[in-house]
Amino acid sequence: MKNFHNRMIFLYIALLFIIIPVCQAGEKPILIGGTVSLEGKYIETSFMVQNGYKLWAEQVNKQGGVLGRPVKFVFYNDKSQKNLVAPLYEKLIVEDRVDLTLSPYGSPLTMAASEATEKHGYVMLASAAASEQIWERGYKYIFGVYALADRYFIGFQDLLARQGSESIGIIFENTGFNISIAKGVRKWADRFNLKITYDNGFDDADNELPIILKQVMKKNIDGLIFSGYPPECYKFINLMKKTGYRPKNLAFTIAPILPGFYKRVGTFAEGVFGPSQWEPDERIPFPGTKQFIKDFKDFTGKMPSYHAASAYSACQILEKAIIQAQTIDHKKIRNYVSSFDTITIMGRFKVDHTGRQVGHNPILIQWQKGKKEIVYPGKMSTSQPQFNSSGE
Repeated sequence: MKNFHNRMIFLYIALLFIIIPVCQAGEKPILIGGTVSLEGKYIETSFMVQNGYKLWAEQVNKQGGVLGRPVKFVFYNDKSQKNLVAPLYEKLIVEDRVDLTLSPYGSPLTMAASEATEKHGYVMLASAAASEQIWERGYKYIFGVYALADRYFIGFQDLLARQGSESIGIIFENTGFNISIAKGVRKWADRFNLKITYDNGFDDADNELPIILKQVMKKNIDGLIFSGYPPECYKFINLMKKTGYRPKNLAFTIAPILPGFYKRVGTFAEGVFGPSQWEPDERIPFPGTKQFIKDFKDFTGKMPSYHAASAYSACQILEKAIIQAQTIDHKKIRNYVSSFDTITIMGRFKVDHTGRQVGHNPILIQWQKGKKEIVYPGKMSTSQPQFNSSGE
């Protein structure tokens, strides 16, 4: 426990130089750079991403490194601010002369980071980004690990349709990731014959969400989707709790999959759905899942979210490409990554010619009796979905 607290103190230094113990004396380390969010709206999810990276590095160095060389991280604090990201990646590549880069958390920051990495021909595994916009720019060196955002709520909408629901509502933050989610909700609503009775985006959560909630309360909605980052999700939940409003079925992005969600919102969590890329459940049928859960918990004192698993998987994919190429030349690494059709702890990894992830599909969780349960797809479910749940 003492070691964990020491790590946490170290994490909050504005500039991190995370130096993993050298595995072979005299070998020049492979420098890997990136940014992490030690402040701002992404702090909770970025914690998971950076520790997925760090766990991989600790393990690979104990096993002799990559191509016989230890790996060493150079991380800067991006403060969850998009405008800081591209200059920091420029610094990493031009001044620090890192050999490889890792992505930050979130679509907005990854969009910015990839501007620098693409310019310099650096491969980037987007370990924590799902906005469609990232892969609409014709870039050649960025590859997705997540299933794309427009597929996030297929499971929720499919289940609603199967149990006879007729209407659905979508509230979304006006950012690339959440706009992509809303676009997908509209597409799949049409296919599942669900009528969209509310569809509205917001920019200023503090001022707009109270108005939006009043509008939603006047609608007849069988299933409501709120798409935003955790701070916005919690703001909307607090507003709902104050008014006593609860639609028949309720789903949020990101926040429900975090380990501390139930503790944060109490019994309101009961019945809440959320899309997930992966879950820390030993019944997940992908090789290495059980060991990763144990290792991450030992390493951080916390259960991993899918953000940690994706970051760890991205490192494994990068490692595999380097080993197959027998070099850290980015053109050769790119060719291997683009050709992979493989299984990681996250599931299948396969990208198309644009770098979009096409092999992996999201799952759906629901909070039931204080626990997260997988309720979709059926072949991976740990419990049956429950509908028309009531909160506190």
